[in-house]
Amino acid sequence: MKTGKLFLIPTTLGDNQALVSLPTSVYEKVAVLDFYIAENEKTARKFIKQLAPEKKQAELSFNILNKHTDPLELQHFLDKAEEGFDIGLLSEAGCPGIADPGAEIVKLAHQKDIKVIPLVGPSSILLTMMASGLNGQNFTFHGYLPIQKQERKQFIKKLEGLSVENQQAQIFIETPYRNEKLFADLLSFLHPSTQLCIGCDVTLTTEYIKTKPIHEWKNIKIDIHKRPAIFIIQK
Repeated sequence: MKTGKLFLIPTTLGDNQALVSLPTSVYEKVAVLDFYIAENEKTARKFIKQLAPEKKQAELSFNILNKHTDPLELQHFLDKAEEGFDIGLLSEAGCPGIADPGAEIVKLAHQKDIKVIPLVGPSSILLTMMASGLNGQNFTFHGYLPIQKQERKQFIKKLEGLSVENQQAQIFIETPYRNEKLFADLLSFLHPSTQLCIGCDVTLTTEYIKTKPIHEWKNIKIDIHKRPAIFIIQK
């Protein structure tokens, strides 16, 4: 029996229209898929309805992948692919598998020899890196920084040191409601000449992307509270 494929389906980075950031290949695939893996069924259904309004919602089947998913249950998320059906993996925002729990499903697909097909879509990490003017030849994504102040200070200084040692841009993120606290810590702990790029609301009408040295950021007023943001530093 022929095995189905796993399609990695990117989503928008906010409430903007999908046509702004998604190619027709995504529309075409969503229109024919019935089986999905997603973080949140409600938002996944809303996204699918936006792209394929003619599709009957009752025909859709979901497996939910988030921090509450039982690892034993996860092992069965690709059963339909093994039965010959194609499956779509949706992220809550951006590209599946990038700063996203979908990486576990992709890993499982490779273990089961299920073909993985990534579709083109927006990644706030790469879009901010593209627009930063920092080293696009050599960069590292670190995910979330430590929450505790002293540990965070040490980690920020470590990233600054790595950027000097390797001539490398250092990328990281924060939970949106803690953005302003992280920004204050960066201003306090980084060298005045270190470059900082902040990419906020990427691809939305409120998009803000700016790169400045720390000493200039100290004179800039910016509202990033509860707005999805990417931070990049390089010295």
